Amino acid sequence: MDYMPPTSVMNFLNEVSGSFPSAISLASGRPSDRFFDRLDPQALLNALVVYERYSAGDHGGGQVHSQLLQYGRTAGIISELVAQQVRSDEAVPARTDRVLITSGCQEALAVCLPALCPEPSDVLLVCNPTYIGATGAAKAERVAVAALPNSGPCVAEAIELAVLQLRRNGRRARAVYLIPDFDNPTGRVLDLAARRDVLQVCARHRVIVLEDNPYRLFRYEGDAIPPMAALDEVGSVIYLSTFSKTLTPSLRVGAAILPETIFGDAGACRVLWEDLVQRKSFVTLNTSQITQAIVAGLLIEQGVSLRGWIRPALDWYRANRDLMLCQLDCVFSPFSDQIRWNRPSGGFFLTLDLPFRFSAESMNECARDDNVIVMPMSFFALDDSQDYRIRLAFSAVTPEQIRTSVTGLGRYVARRLGRELPSLVGGLREG
Repeated sequence: MDYMPPTSVMNFLNEVSGSFPSAISLASGRPSDRFFDRLDPQALLNALVVYERYSAGDHGGGQVHSQLLQYGRTAGIISELVAQQVRSDEAVPARTDRVLITSGCQEALAVCLPALCPEPSDVLLVCNPTYIGATGAAKAERVAVAALPNSGPCVAEAIELAVLQLRRNGRRARAVYLIPDFDNPTGRVLDLAARRDVLQVCARHRVIVLEDNPYRLFRYEGDAIPPMAALDEVGSVIYLSTFSKTLTPSLRVGAAILPETIFGDAGACRVLWEDLVQRKSFVTLNTSQITQAIVAGLLIEQGVSLRGWIRPALDWYRANRDLMLCQLDCVFSPFSDQIRWNRPSGGFFLTLDLPFRFSAESMNECARDDNVIVMPMSFFALDDSQDYRIRLAFSAVTPEQIRTSVTGLGRYVARRLGRELPSLVGGLREG
């Protein structure tokens, strides 16, 4: 097993990237920066002015600017607009007074986890593998983590098994972290039946679902599935939202959206809300009001929906996915009996199954000798079940970089298998 703590993973990635600056990175799940020119200084200033004008109706024009430069409300100042946006774009039944604006989704995790798991015997359930930001936040907040068994036929049954096993050991599962749409790192989507089954199990055992959905709007094919928060009938889902993928990561604006009740108890929801707000006040006081105002101004300009805004990026990411799948098929067709990959219907990632163990050292060798950086799936795992898999991110690279990097990866794999990569590279499809 090649497990690394989340902080070590990020440090190692930075070291590899710094050591081999000419290598193409398929490791980073960033949004493409080719669309950032829409957020040039003038556009950012315009968004700020739009929000100031919008807000002046409530506070008086002369006061708004100075208020943005002062300490602000811990729960945030743009909850109404964020609630409208997630209702419109994501079908989440968000109430304004249940939207906590956070400094990115990472802060939402950092305040939710200790609030939901306050006792040493409390446990957060996670899929295996899962997003290292979730396990990293749990580690930072001293929240115990248990991996759902991979051997189970479905997520709901895995949760059931984990809950009962923990109970036998005198511990209690309090929350489960899930990315139901285009999971990071696997690209998996939970279908409608699976979501309903998870909600039923969690309601029965009073386990809160932390539904993280940063990639939900980036669906390339098929019909959208309602988020778990929209299917929740008992108050078991806290919805985590972010503008990092849809607008830009640097604004650091996200949200934790609570249901109207916690398992039918409105009072328990108020208590949890107050707890989260207090915890945030101890961590960041308030999310930057300048960046909140920019997000709000952009939302207002877009009619409080980001579907039109993300369309160019959505088309770009879909084309990149299609090209990567095409190149994988071309390069790895001679090894089709040994190597497999998935076809994600959205998101930023796909996974590749290899016939050999791919470790941190393998990552280093591939970068050094073949000029491509890929992510070992073992970095996302809590055991050795992912040691023979890698994650490829297609969001932040160009078509030419995809062609070059997949070819480089093919050379590396062929060498590891003691075989030659056929001389078909010059004939790779243009996509």
